[in-house]
Amino acid sequence: MTDTTASSGSGRQRNRTRNRPAIAAPAFIRRQVPTYALLQPDGLQQLHTQAELILAEIGVEFRGDDEALDLWRKAGAKVEGERVRFEPGHVVEIIRKTTPKTFTQHARDPGHSVEIGGDAVVFAPAYGSPFVYDRDNGRRYGTLEDFKNFVKMTWMSPWLHHSGGTICEPVDIPVNKRHLDMVYAHIKHSAKPFMGSVTAPERALDSIEMCRILFGADFVDKNCVILGNINTNSPLIFDGVMSRALRAYAAANQAAVVVPFILGGAMGPVTTAGAIAQAHAEAMVGVALTQLERPGAPVIYGNFLSSMSLRSGAPTFGMPEPALAYLAIGQLAQWLGVPLRCGGSLTASKVADAQAAQESADSLWPALLGGANFILHAAGWLEGGLVMGYEKFVLDCDHLGMMHRLMGGLTLDDNAMAMDAFREVEPGKHFLGCAHTMANYQTAFYDADLADNDSFEQWRDAGSRPADVRADKRWKALLQSHVDPVLDPAIDEALNDFMDRKKQAMADAWY
Repeated sequence: MTDTTASSGSGRQRNRTRNRPAIAAPAFIRRQVPTYALLQPDGLQQLHTQAELILAEIGVEFRGDDEALDLWRKAGAKVEGERVRFEPGHVVEIIRKTTPKTFTQHARDPGHSVEIGGDAVVFAPAYGSPFVYDRDNGRRYGTLEDFKNFVKMTWMSPWLHHSGGTICEPVDIPVNKRHLDMVYAHIKHSAKPFMGSVTAPERALDSIEMCRILFGADFVDKNCVILGNINTNSPLIFDGVMSRALRAYAAANQAAVVVPFILGGAMGPVTTAGAIAQAHAEAMVGVALTQLERPGAPVIYGNFLSSMSLRSGAPTFGMPEPALAYLAIGQLAQWLGVPLRCGGSLTASKVADAQAAQESADSLWPALLGGANFILHAAGWLEGGLVMGYEKFVLDCDHLGMMHRLMGGLTLDDNAMAMDAFREVEPGKHFLGCAHTMANYQTAFYDADLADNDSFEQWRDAGSRPADVRADKRWKALLQSHVDPVLDPAIDEALNDFMDRKKQAMADAWY
């Protein structure tokens, strides 16, 4: 291959990109396709009854949080030591009495505020990875620079609605201080909504206080501006760090995302129905606790339920059992009347390869069909969540663009019915040059950024580049074109002053 032919292929790609219209994407998706009802009412009732049996007979432990135990005691639950048991119907009654069915999470740019619940769908990037991966540098620990890069790329992607939270762990910053830098990066480099810290109650409070600086204390007291992702310590435990962080968010009228983290056969039963009942029980208890802390506080009923290899003990993703679980859990959340969070583009693959594509697609589909309102891990997830991948991130974003079009449903207006085209084109002739095609050609079909649809010869002459190589070029271009959204200098100064005072008040802690 000569330099001339390579340049020619690259030129075609540049021209194709240059001639595209600017992408206009909504702040969030308004679902126009129905959810899938896997279970009949009696099957749904069986799962819920099993969850209530677990709560009545086994119960849930709250370790290291006496205030949570007091709240349950006052609410009428049976508290023995750290174990709390619930009469059938008790938890549901608390949830349905005051939990909002939908709420708005406000962004600093109001045009990017999102609705959570109902028929709304919100995509957020992956969360919590200690490692990052790209083709140039391989697998390595994440840094603050990596964290900022992913925030910037999320801001640049029209298909991600939410900036996420701990997109990757910046391990070059002390553990007790990195939450400040992460929240600030979300505020500085993006104007989409974001998540705060949950790794200690005081870090949750710091995250909320930074939002008070950004939005104003009175606005924060009356509106949701930040989410906190709360994992149960499955099976059937809320440790004090998580439950106190949950209560900190709820007390401030901010949304906790209550997520049982269950791998079937390890943190839950090996049978899918039993694991669903456990997940439902744990999530209901967490949602109810937010309402005891502050009735009417926004909250999201979450789920992370996956399978594992019983031969090796390794988690598996994109498998049929978790897909069935998502569909059932979607029905349970709708029955309760609460917003639902599910996982997104999940894979055990180490790189952005065929396995990653299959598992990610087969993880995202059931979340969408099940009615998930907030989809975390929608882009970038690799190696069972241990790795945030640069190439995987942009490939996933391209797929999310397709899901935007799919969730928009089928248009049936006069233009869609295309009668003018039928009148213009004679039988047996083609539609390529007719007026209707020319009027719709830029928007008729989703035009994937990273799919290669050229002929074999064109693909060969352009360098025979596989998808991950094309993605490598794409994420670098995103970062190169990023511009920070405007932030009021006085607010920026106040945020930095707050961070400086907090950091100076404590010694570095690395674990």
